[in-house]
Amino acid sequence: QVQLVESGGGLVQPGGSLRLSCAASGMIISADVMAWYRQAPGKPRELVAGIARGGSTDYANSVKGRFTISRDNAKNTVYLQMNGLKPEDTAVYYCKASKYPNWGQGTQVTVSS
Repeated sequence: QVQLVESGGGLVQPGGSLRLSCAASGMIISADVMAWYRQAPGKPRELVAGIARGGSTDYANSVKGRFTISRDNAKNTVYLQMNGLKPEDTAVYYCKASKYPNWGQGTQVTVSS
């Protein structure tokens, strides 16, 4: 059974940083395309960043230059380093494996002074 458990969210001031983690079980992250999504209140879920099996990465224009997706294959964990956070980054963040329909519970990120 595939499980994705996100953590690392919290309240941070504008300009601050957070690192989100997504611990996967029941699957191998290096054998799949992994991605981070986010959903703000009243808005549809949107793709934030992805990392392919070969390690190449891609980002939404809104986060390019500020967010970095990475993975630790030994820990079977995907990360999202978020720097220069803005109030519009406030959302629940989810990770997702392309081969499976499962979503985790998400982790709340709130950027506010």
